[in-house]
Order: sequence, then structure tokens, then C-alpha cells
Amino acid sequence: MPELAVENITKSFNGTTVLEGIDFTVADGEFFTLLGPSGCGKSTTLSCVAGLDSPDSGTIRVGDEVFFDAAADRKGQGRTTIPPEARNLGLVFQSYALWPHMTIAGNLALPLKLRKVPKDEQRHLIDDVLTKVDMLHLRDRYPHQLSGGQQQRVALARGIVYSPGVLLLDEPLSNLDAKMRDQARLWLKELQRDLGITTVYVTHDQIEAMSLSDRIAVFMHGRLQQVGTPTEIYETPATPQVAGFIGRCNLLDGRIDEAPAEGRTIRVELGTTGQHLKVLRPDGARAGQDATIGLRSERITLTERADTAEDGVNVLRATIKQCSYTGARFEYQLSVGDIDLHAESPVRHTGQEINLLIRPEDCLLYPAAAA
Repeated sequence: MPELAVENITKSFNGTTVLEGIDFTVADGEFFTLLGPSGCGKSTTLSCVAGLDSPDSGTIRVGDEVFFDAAADRKGQGRTTIPPEARNLGLVFQSYALWPHMTIAGNLALPLKLRKVPKDEQRHLIDDVLTKVDMLHLRDRYPHQLSGGQQQRVALARGIVYSPGVLLLDEPLSNLDAKMRDQARLWLKELQRDLGITTVYVTHDQIEAMSLSDRIAVFMHGRLQQVGTPTEIYETPATPQVAGFIGRCNLLDGRIDEAPAEGRTIRVELGTTGQHLKVLRPDGARAGQDATIGLRSERITLTERADTAEDGVNVLRATIKQCSYTGARFEYQLSVGDIDLHAESPVRHTGQEINLLIRPEDCLLYPAAAA
């Protein structure tokens, strides 16, 4: 199956830019997720790939076939736009859009009829894909006779029954309850691996993105912030915005007050708290520079003893503002001077004051850009 290339896509609605310079490539057989908050442009990007929307500029191609090329008309050849039905893409929406008057087999037969697949071959293809999604025994039922999870499987089966070149999934699990969504993630990833189909998945759910994806593209305000593996996105987010969106990450404002020429760490003063954090030295950091520190909640160790800190580990003195029990852990709302932060711990601490142990390598430093 071919790779998908999206090159420098821009899109505006009524004078408002919703996509700006979107550029990524999805490898053959890859599970690639577009992740971001509502309104960031991820579904619009998917619509442009599907042909439901046309970008204002840029190029979209699958393998050697150009689906869209806005620049072509400047070459005197006319804009290239392949209609959605000619792109051989599988598309599954958030709303499963199953025909209520058709059986499951009938819903799957429709895209095959449109492609003029012979009837005897239709039955073979339908039964084969229903077997893959464990729904063959329900082929003669109607959508209203199925659970939400079963309808989701039927919608996915309809999207792959004609062997599309690329499968596009627009938040297909969002209508399921939490437990069913967990089960569906495992099943969907296993199916995608078995089929080996190139897949582009849209979601705002970080857990879905992290557990399903080979790579993730993080969107913010119509711009692509970072593309990387789940590990890269979580461990080395490119910007404070990405760090703040992925997982639970405290963003602490400060100023670099010590950046010696030698050594692996520099020191950052935290606002007006009078407390400091030593962090690993990034390229180009200098004393006097404003900076933001990203600090993940689970990387903070809470202790009532300061002498347990290893050499080089930061110790911050904090006040416990609130503690919540969530079953697997305790979640703490803390303050360090006028800075609020969140931490997690398997231990219930009952005092008002607490020490926070933080390793320099667990601090994500983002020096401010030069004015």
C-alpha cells in the first residue's frame, strides 16, 4: 500500500485561516494520528485528504497519484482535484452513518455495488471482512439491533471491504463508553496490524493516540507543532504547548540565573519564590534568559524527609493545598510560593508542608525566544 504525502496545505474559511503550512508523510502501513484540541484543524486536514474539502494551497498525493495540487494552475495546466469517490480511500466518521433500513451485509454491499463488483464476489468480500471484525454471525441483523461497539465494527468493516489504499478514521471511538473504548483500542490496533493498511486517525484523546499510533502529529491553532513517535512526543515535546497538552505537565515560569560554561546543568529561578531548579543544559541557554520548565506530575517524588534526596536531585519546599484519592494513586494540588503545580503519588501524605524531589533530567526546559 502506498504512502500518503501532505505538503504545505493551507485552508481558510470566511477569511479565517484554519490550516497553515501543514506538511507530513505517512509511511506505507503506518498508523498515523492527528492529535489536538477541538478546533485545531485536525478534522479539516482529514477532510482535505478525503476530498470533502479543498485546500487553498499545497499538494496531497498517495503514492504516485496526485489527489490535489493547487500549484498546478499556476503552471497553466489547471488545478488538480480528484473527487472523493475516485480516491479509493476508506473513511469512518464519528457518526457511523449506517443505513438503518439495510442489514449489516447490505450496508457493506453498497460501496461494492458502487464499484460494480460482481455479486458473487461481493458476498465473498463481505463475509471475509465481517470475519475479520468478528461480526459474521450478525450479517443479517439491522443496525438498531446492534450495540454501539458492534455498530462501530460494522462502520469500520464498510470502510475496508473494498481494500482502500488508505484508511481515514475521524474519532471513531468517541461514541463508546470508557470501558468499551479501551477494548476497541486493542481490537482496532490488532486489526490494523493484521491488514497492514496505511491509517490516518483523528482524535483529541491522548490515550488513544499514545496507545494506537506509530507516530503522532500534534496540532495547535491550525499549525503542526510536532511529529514523532509516542515516546518522542511524551518524553521530548518540542514546545511548552505540546508538553502541556500531552499528559499532565506543570508549566513553570522562571529565569536562568546560572549557566556556567562547564557542567551538565544550569540553574533556573522559579518566579518570585526564591527557590531554584537545576536542569539539563539545552543548546543556546544563557544567564538572564526567561524560560519555561515543563515538569510532569508523575516525575515528582513527594517526601517528608529532605535528607533522602540523592546528590544533584532538586528539593523544593511546597504546601499541600488539596489531596484527592483516585484509586490507583493520590493526586496533589501544591504551591511553591505563588506557583501552583500538580503531583501524583502512591502515598497519602497528611502534613501541610512537603518536600518535592525532582531530578534535573526530568525537567523540560524551554528558553524564551530572543526578542
